[in-house]
Amino acid sequence: MADEAEYAEERIRAGLAHLLVAAVEASGRARCEIATDANIHKDALRRILQAERSATLGEALRILEASRAAPRAHLLLFLVCGDGQAIDWLQSDLAKFFEEFSTEFPRALCRSLGESVGNVNPRWAKGTANRVARMLADHITELERKDQFLRTFFIGEGGQEHV
Repeated sequence: MADEAEYAEERIRAGLAHLLVAAVEASGRARCEIATDANIHKDALRRILQAERSATLGEALRILEASRAAPRAHLLLFLVCGDGQAIDWLQSDLAKFFEEFSTEFPRALCRSLGESVGNVNPRWAKGTANRVARMLADHITELERKDQFLRTFFIGEGGQEHV
């Protein structure tokens, strides 16, 4: 059974407001501009940011979008990890990566597993997540190594171009 305190309306509203305030502040934009772009009355935005009223799903997405954050990624992070992780990744390429990854992963699973997609066991999730993270780390390391090699090859040790 779900922990009732974890899903208490006040707790969710406060956490979402915390995320939205952080996004608005990190954007560097005026709240009235964000309200206009999000198609929300400025007083409604104020009440949402102060956790006086809950944002609808559409409002939260539009506020994040107007704040120049990756809206789906941050709401997904908020839902699965809480407001702390979502705030830590605000305005980052990692959030944009997570949004693309979250969009593509279900399709990739269906393409790769085909009819076996129903055989996936939930207990494999943690190990699979760690494996994907290690593969990404190895990929980044390999790209950095190749980048350094190409820089050395084209510019050389003495700073003179070889081309």
